[in-house]
Amino acid sequence: MDQLRKQSVMRWDQGATRITHLNLIGEEPLSIRIQGKPYSVVMRTPGEELAHVAGFCLAEGIIDTQADYTAMAFCDGDDTNVVTVTLSATRRSQITQILDRRGFISQTSCGLCGKELVSDLIQKIMPLPDGCVLDHNRVFEQLEALRDIQPLRKKTRAAHAAAIYDDRYNLLAVAEDVGRHNAVDKAIGKVFLEANLDAVAFMVMSSRISYELVQKASRARIPILVAISRPTALAVELASHLNMTLACLSEGDGLYIFCGQERLN
Repeated sequence: MDQLRKQSVMRWDQGATRITHLNLIGEEPLSIRIQGKPYSVVMRTPGEELAHVAGFCLAEGIIDTQADYTAMAFCDGDDTNVVTVTLSATRRSQITQILDRRGFISQTSCGLCGKELVSDLIQKIMPLPDGCVLDHNRVFEQLEALRDIQPLRKKTRAAHAAAIYDDRYNLLAVAEDVGRHNAVDKAIGKVFLEANLDAVAFMVMSSRISYELVQKASRARIPILVAISRPTALAVELASHLNMTLACLSEGDGLYIFCGQERLN
């Protein structure tokens, strides 16, 4: 599967028209199967499928550690659009509700108000501990530099990105995808598969911060999220309950910090 596709397009420019060629970002379905049964289908940019599935499963509560699964692989070596995850017997017995798609909030959120959503989520996710104080300027620099590590965006102008750093501002993982949730899953999945989540200090993102992204980050125990665009009100409410720090780019050269201000100085 290709991440890029050349497309002929008519360009209008000050009254004149001509045919030109553009790179379009790829988008394909990825079927995620748990214990051989279909669990979810997500539309994503092809590539980094195993990291994507690892991050997705971590966010959904299907796995917590690498010991929770015995295999994660393509169903067919030539078909990268289907990945199956085989869980350990112990893990299967622990998450029967999730496997039945009854217990996970993102699958059953219709009809819930914001307060009910936050109340349900904070019962499933432990608040993060205090600590991990970072420098405003260094975090801002990484947010500003995000465009420099987005090759797909440079070619297509259509990719979201997520980048994960440690407390020394070293890049641990970066991922791009047509979907912002997918980019976050892929980046988290890369760090998870390297058994390096304990080293994570913060994540920067090209998108706004929604409550689902707060949820994904909290499952990976990432204390600080910084984005180009502002968070939603529900994202701030959830992050406050989970003792997380949310910030975004402000007008000029600065950051808006919505909660967890003590982690940035």
